[in-house]
Amino acid sequence: MGERERGSTPDPLADAVLRGEPRAIARAISLVEGDRPEGGALIARLHARTGRAFLVGVTGPPGAGKSTLVDRLIGILRREALTVGVIAVDPTSPFTGGAILGDRVRMGRHAGDPGVFVRSMATRGHLGGLARATADAAAVLDAAGTDTVLIETVGVGQDEVDIVGTADVTIVVLVPEAGDDVQAIKAGIMEIADIFVVNKADREGADRMAQAVSAALSLQTFATDQWCPPVLQTSATAGEGIEELWGAIRRFRERPGHDRAVRTRARHAARLRQLLVQQLLRRVARAVPDGDVEALVDRMAARELDPYTAVEEIVARTCGAPGRRRAGAAPDGGGTS
Repeated sequence: MGERERGSTPDPLADAVLRGEPRAIARAISLVEGDRPEGGALIARLHARTGRAFLVGVTGPPGAGKSTLVDRLIGILRREALTVGVIAVDPTSPFTGGAILGDRVRMGRHAGDPGVFVRSMATRGHLGGLARATADAAAVLDAAGTDTVLIETVGVGQDEVDIVGTADVTIVVLVPEAGDDVQAIKAGIMEIADIFVVNKADREGADRMAQAVSAALSLQTFATDQWCPPVLQTSATAGEGIEELWGAIRRFRERPGHDRAVRTRARHAARLRQLLVQQLLRRVARAVPDGDVEALVDRMAARELDPYTAVEEIVARTCGAPGRRRAGAAPDGGGTS
């Protein structure tokens, strides 16, 4: 398809997505998942029609009840006549490479609702708690006129925080059993939350967990006009505390002085850097055969070539010869060791 798709030629798939047709949305997401040029061309056509949906990220460790929580949020959103898109990032099947569809099973009661679109995506080795194409899938749903997109990450650890660069609001879901570990994990996902949820609050230790999170927050300094993440307790299986959670989400979105444009710009900046890395790696793969890369590695292992000079050689073959740094000079952004 290439550049012609980016011009004025009519695109039936893009037009169908803009009309909100479910089959077209499903096809479009499959296209961007496939990491093919056609997917990029489609996003180029849809981009100008994005920016209206509110993206809600739901993250937390495995077993925290994220899927059940999302399922309950769908019910509240639909009662308010809002259309909902769900991107549920599931573990990758070791046999098929696809998503293990646990999340879609748990959200099955909304399967017949035309105002709800649920899509599972496999991580396929992508780190950070999301699939590689999560942002593009959210863009497709946004362009289709979806009011709210719920993005549920695969169970994450403390360093897997990609969701903060993808969503407008980030909810971190914890469980009572994690109470003793708050101090250990606060340097990771504890620092990205706009809202904390202690789910499975009917279990022993929920109050202690909520207090531990609040204590950790008390050590941070918040400006007078800055949002201080609330700590809520829910029991998603029983539907308890979900209204309060939705109320907190709305307060975050509608708070005085909230500049959503700042977070949106940061999200686009992160996406641009991600795509640049992907594109540069593709160009390297086309320009430099694997055998040549292995030869450079062999020379590095033999101490005949330093890694920075090896990178310069690859970049020169990929993008044209850059200016050589003088011998002994530190690389850009680095120092001597």
